[in-house]
Amino acid sequence: MILVTIAGFDPSGGAGVLLDTSVFKALGFHGTAVLTAVTVQNTSTVVRVRTLSPRLVRDQFLALKRDLAVAGLKVGMAGSAANIQEIGRLLARHTDIPRVVDPVLRSSSGRALAGKASALHYLRALHGRAEVLTPNLAEAARLSGRPVRTVAEMRDAAAAVFDRTGIPCLVKGGHLPGAPVNLLYDGKHIALFGIKRLRRDVHGTGCFFSAALLGFLVRKGDLFAAAEAATEWTHRAIVSSIRIGRGRAVFTPLSIPKP
Repeated sequence: MILVTIAGFDPSGGAGVLLDTSVFKALGFHGTAVLTAVTVQNTSTVVRVRTLSPRLVRDQFLALKRDLAVAGLKVGMAGSAANIQEIGRLLARHTDIPRVVDPVLRSSSGRALAGKASALHYLRALHGRAEVLTPNLAEAARLSGRPVRTVAEMRDAAAAVFDRTGIPCLVKGGHLPGAPVNLLYDGKHIALFGIKRLRRDVHGTGCFFSAALLGFLVRKGDLFAAAEAATEWTHRAIVSSIRIGRGRAVFTPLSIPKP
Protein backbone atom coordinates (compact mmCIF):
# COMPACT_ATOMS: atom_id res chain seq x y z
CA MET A 1 0.00 0.00 0.00
CA ILE A 2 1.05 3.58 -0.68
CA LEU A 3 1.10 6.53 1.73
CA VAL A 4 1.73 10.19 0.87
CA THR A 5 3.35 12.86 3.02
CA ILE A 6 2.89 16.55 2.23
CA ALA A 7 5.66 18.35 4.09
CA GLY A 8 8.97 20.16 3.88
CA PHE A 9 12.41 18.89 2.90
CA ASP A 10 14.98 18.65 5.70
CA PRO A 11 18.34 17.86 4.06
CA SER A 12 19.64 16.23 7.27
CA GLY A 13 16.93 13.56 7.02
CA GLY A 14 15.98 14.20 10.63
CA ALA A 15 12.47 15.46 9.88
CA GLY A 16 10.09 16.23 7.03
CA VAL A 17 9.46 14.04 4.02
CA LEU A 18 12.69 12.04 4.30
CA LEU A 19 11.82 10.91 7.82
CA ASP A 20 8.15 10.35 7.00
CA THR A 21 8.93 8.03 4.11
CA SER A 22 11.42 6.11 6.28
CA VAL A 23 8.69 5.59 8.88
CA PHE A 24 6.23 4.46 6.20
CA LYS A 25 8.77 1.96 4.88
CA ALA A 26 9.45 0.58 8.37
CA LEU A 27 5.70 -0.05 8.72
CA GLY A 28 5.56 -1.93 5.43
CA PHE A 29 4.23 0.84 3.17
CA HIS A 30 5.64 2.50 0.08
CA GLY A 31 6.14 6.16 0.92
CA THR A 32 5.70 9.01 -1.55
CA ALA A 33 6.15 12.74 -0.95
CA VAL A 34 4.86 16.15 -1.96
CA LEU A 35 7.22 19.01 -1.07
CA THR A 36 5.85 22.24 0.38
CA ALA A 37 9.20 23.87 1.08
CA VAL A 38 12.95 23.38 0.90
CA THR A 39 14.86 24.22 4.05
CA VAL A 40 18.48 25.01 4.74
CA GLN A 41 19.10 23.19 8.01
CA ASN A 42 21.11 20.57 9.85
CA THR A 43 20.66 18.66 13.08
CA SER A 44 21.18 21.87 15.08
CA THR A 45 19.13 24.61 13.44
CA VAL A 46 17.02 25.89 10.56
CA VAL A 47 18.91 28.58 8.63
CA ARG A 48 16.54 29.43 5.79
CA VAL A 49 13.24 28.31 4.26
CA ARG A 50 12.15 28.57 0.61
CA THR A 51 8.44 27.86 0.27
CA LEU A 52 7.01 26.33 -2.89
CA SER A 53 3.85 27.67 -4.55
CA PRO A 54 0.36 26.26 -3.82
CA ARG A 55 0.01 25.34 -7.49
CA LEU A 56 3.19 23.26 -7.38
CA VAL A 57 2.04 21.55 -4.18
CA ARG A 58 -1.30 20.72 -5.79
CA ASP A 59 0.23 19.51 -9.06
CA GLN A 60 2.67 17.21 -7.25
CA PHE A 61 -0.16 15.57 -5.34
CA LEU A 62 -2.51 15.26 -8.31
CA ALA A 63 0.23 13.65 -10.40
CA LEU A 64 0.66 10.99 -7.73
CA LYS A 65 -3.09 10.43 -7.39
CA ARG A 66 -3.54 9.98 -11.14
CA ASP A 67 -1.04 7.13 -11.07
CA LEU A 68 -1.14 5.54 -7.62
CA ALA A 69 -3.73 4.01 -5.30
CA VAL A 70 -3.04 6.11 -2.20
CA ALA A 71 -4.08 4.50 1.10
CA GLY A 72 -3.41 7.40 3.44
CA LEU A 73 -2.18 10.98 3.64
CA LYS A 74 -0.11 12.87 6.20
CA VAL A 75 0.37 16.64 6.29
CA GLY A 76 3.29 18.28 8.07
CA MET A 77 4.95 21.64 7.42
CA ALA A 78 2.84 23.72 5.00
CA GLY A 79 5.22 26.64 4.68
CA SER A 80 2.66 29.39 3.97
CA ALA A 81 -0.94 30.47 4.51
CA ALA A 82 -1.63 29.92 0.80
CA ASN A 83 -0.31 26.36 1.01
CA ILE A 84 -2.48 25.64 4.04
CA GLN A 85 -5.50 26.77 2.05
CA GLU A 86 -4.56 24.56 -0.92
CA ILE A 87 -3.84 21.57 1.31
CA GLY A 88 -7.24 22.02 2.93
CA ARG A 89 -8.86 21.76 -0.51
CA LEU A 90 -6.87 18.60 -1.29
CA LEU A 91 -7.93 17.02 2.00
CA ALA A 92 -11.57 17.85 1.31
CA ARG A 93 -11.43 15.99 -2.00
CA HIS A 94 -10.04 12.79 -0.49
CA THR A 95 -12.37 11.82 2.33
CA ASP A 96 -12.07 8.16 1.34
CA ILE A 97 -8.60 7.77 2.90
CA PRO A 98 -7.24 8.39 6.42
CA ARG A 99 -5.72 11.89 6.78
CA VAL A 100 -3.40 12.86 9.63
CA VAL A 101 -2.42 16.52 10.03
CA ASP A 102 0.57 17.52 12.14
CA PRO A 103 0.23 21.33 12.48
CA VAL A 104 3.92 22.22 12.26
CA LEU A 105 3.94 25.94 13.07
CA ARG A 106 7.52 26.44 14.25
CA SER A 107 10.78 24.54 14.23
CA SER A 108 12.18 23.46 17.60
CA SER A 109 14.78 26.23 17.18
CA GLY A 110 11.95 28.79 16.91
CA ARG A 111 11.71 29.50 13.18
CA ALA A 112 8.21 30.01 11.75
CA LEU A 113 7.26 27.19 9.36
CA ALA A 114 3.69 28.16 8.46
CA GLY A 115 4.36 31.59 7.00
CA LYS A 116 2.06 34.31 8.32
CA ALA A 117 -0.91 32.01 8.80
CA SER A 118 -2.91 32.73 11.93
CA ALA A 119 -4.32 29.96 14.09
CA LEU A 120 -7.82 30.93 12.91
CA HIS A 121 -6.77 30.68 9.25
CA TYR A 122 -5.24 27.26 9.89
CA LEU A 123 -8.31 25.92 11.67
CA ARG A 124 -10.73 27.25 9.04
CA ALA A 125 -8.72 25.71 6.20
CA LEU A 126 -8.78 22.28 7.86
CA HIS A 127 -12.31 22.25 9.29
CA GLY A 128 -13.71 18.71 9.14
CA ARG A 129 -11.04 17.60 6.68
CA ALA A 130 -8.91 15.08 8.60
CA GLU A 131 -9.20 12.12 10.95
CA VAL A 132 -6.90 13.66 13.55
CA LEU A 133 -4.71 16.68 14.36
CA THR A 134 -1.48 16.11 16.31
CA PRO A 135 -0.24 19.39 17.84
CA ASN A 136 2.49 19.53 20.46
CA LEU A 137 1.97 21.65 23.59
CA ALA A 138 2.99 24.94 21.97
CA GLU A 139 0.92 24.27 18.86
CA ALA A 140 -2.09 23.24 20.93
CA ALA A 141 -1.77 26.48 22.89
CA ARG A 142 -1.69 28.54 19.70
CA LEU A 143 -4.59 26.70 18.07
CA SER A 144 -6.79 26.76 21.17
CA GLY A 145 -5.87 30.24 22.37
CA ARG A 146 -5.05 29.10 25.88
CA PRO A 147 -1.96 27.97 27.85
CA VAL A 148 -1.17 24.25 27.74
CA ARG A 149 1.18 23.19 30.52
CA THR A 150 -0.64 20.36 32.31
CA VAL A 151 -2.68 17.29 31.40
CA ALA A 152 -5.86 19.14 32.40
CA GLU A 153 -4.93 22.00 30.07
CA MET A 154 -4.14 19.50 27.31
CA ARG A 155 -7.68 18.16 27.70
CA ASP A 156 -9.20 21.64 27.52
CA ALA A 157 -7.09 22.54 24.48
CA ALA A 158 -7.98 19.32 22.65
CA ALA A 159 -11.67 19.99 23.30
CA ALA A 160 -11.32 23.58 22.06
CA VAL A 161 -9.57 22.45 18.86
CA PHE A 162 -12.24 19.80 18.27
CA ASP A 163 -15.02 22.35 18.79
CA ARG A 164 -13.39 24.67 16.23
CA THR A 165 -12.58 22.04 13.60
CA GLY A 166 -14.76 18.97 14.12
CA ILE A 167 -11.51 16.95 14.02
CA PRO A 168 -10.26 14.67 16.83
CA CYS A 169 -7.20 16.18 18.49
CA LEU A 170 -4.21 14.31 19.89
CA VAL A 171 -2.02 16.63 21.95
CA LYS A 172 1.55 15.39 22.22
CA GLY A 173 2.85 15.81 25.75
CA GLY A 174 6.54 15.13 25.29
CA HIS A 175 7.44 18.51 26.81
CA LEU A 176 5.29 18.18 29.91
CA PRO A 177 7.11 18.46 33.23
CA GLY A 178 7.34 14.99 34.72
CA ALA A 179 6.23 11.91 32.82
CA PRO A 180 5.17 12.58 29.20
CA VAL A 181 1.57 11.84 28.22
CA ASN A 182 -0.21 11.96 24.88
CA LEU A 183 -3.90 12.88 25.10
CA LEU A 184 -6.52 12.06 22.46
CA TYR A 185 -10.04 13.55 22.38
CA ASP A 186 -12.52 12.64 19.63
CA GLY A 187 -15.48 14.73 20.72
CA LYS A 188 -16.83 12.06 23.06
CA HIS A 189 -13.97 10.13 24.63
CA ILE A 190 -10.60 11.01 26.12
CA ALA A 191 -7.65 8.63 26.29
CA LEU A 192 -4.24 9.11 27.88
CA PHE A 193 -1.14 7.33 26.61
CA GLY A 194 1.65 7.59 29.15
CA ILE A 195 5.28 6.72 28.57
CA LYS A 196 8.50 6.85 30.55
CA ARG A 197 10.59 10.02 30.35
CA LEU A 198 13.74 9.56 28.27
CA ARG A 199 16.65 11.94 28.72
CA ARG A 200 17.38 12.25 25.01
CA ASP A 201 17.19 15.32 22.79
CA VAL A 202 15.90 14.01 19.46
CA HIS A 203 15.10 15.92 16.26
CA GLY A 204 11.91 15.02 14.41
CA THR A 205 9.87 13.26 17.11
CA GLY A 206 6.66 15.03 16.04
CA CYS A 207 7.18 14.02 12.41
CA PHE A 208 7.95 10.44 13.42
CA PHE A 209 4.87 10.15 15.63
CA SER A 210 2.40 11.58 13.12
CA ALA A 211 3.77 9.42 10.29
CA ALA A 212 3.56 6.37 12.56
CA LEU A 213 0.02 7.33 13.56
CA LEU A 214 -1.05 7.37 9.91
CA GLY A 215 0.55 4.00 9.26
CA PHE A 216 -1.09 2.36 12.26
CA LEU A 217 -4.43 4.02 11.44
CA VAL A 218 -4.35 2.50 7.95
CA ARG A 219 -3.35 -0.85 9.47
CA LYS A 220 -5.78 -0.97 12.37
CA GLY A 221 -8.69 1.20 11.26
CA ASP A 222 -9.19 2.52 14.81
CA LEU A 223 -7.83 5.89 15.93
CA PHE A 224 -7.38 5.04 19.61
CA ALA A 225 -5.60 1.74 18.87
CA ALA A 226 -3.40 3.54 16.33
CA ALA A 227 -2.55 6.27 18.86
CA GLU A 228 -1.52 3.70 21.46
CA ALA A 229 0.65 1.82 18.98
CA ALA A 230 2.27 5.01 17.62
CA THR A 231 3.04 6.26 21.14
CA GLU A 232 4.73 3.00 22.13
CA TRP A 233 6.70 2.67 18.89
CA THR A 234 7.87 6.29 18.94
CA HIS A 235 9.13 5.75 22.48
CA ARG A 236 11.18 2.74 21.34
CA ALA A 237 12.48 4.69 18.36
CA ILE A 238 13.67 7.50 20.63
CA VAL A 239 15.66 4.94 22.62
CA SER A 240 17.42 3.78 19.46
CA SER A 241 17.97 7.24 17.92
CA ILE A 242 21.57 8.23 17.19
CA ARG A 243 23.65 11.36 16.76
CA ILE A 244 24.96 11.77 13.23
CA GLY A 245 26.18 15.37 13.57
CA ARG A 246 26.89 18.05 16.12
CA GLY A 247 23.26 18.70 16.96
CA ARG A 248 20.47 16.54 18.29
CA ALA A 249 20.03 12.82 17.77
CA VAL A 250 17.91 11.69 14.83
CA PHE A 251 15.99 8.65 13.64
CA THR A 252 17.75 6.87 10.79
CA PRO A 253 16.47 4.02 8.60
CA LEU A 254 19.05 1.76 10.25
CA SER A 255 18.13 2.73 13.83
CA ILE A 256 14.33 2.63 13.59
CA PRO A 257 13.14 -0.49 15.47
CA LYS A 258 10.69 -2.96 14.01
CA PRO A 259 7.09 -2.08 14.96
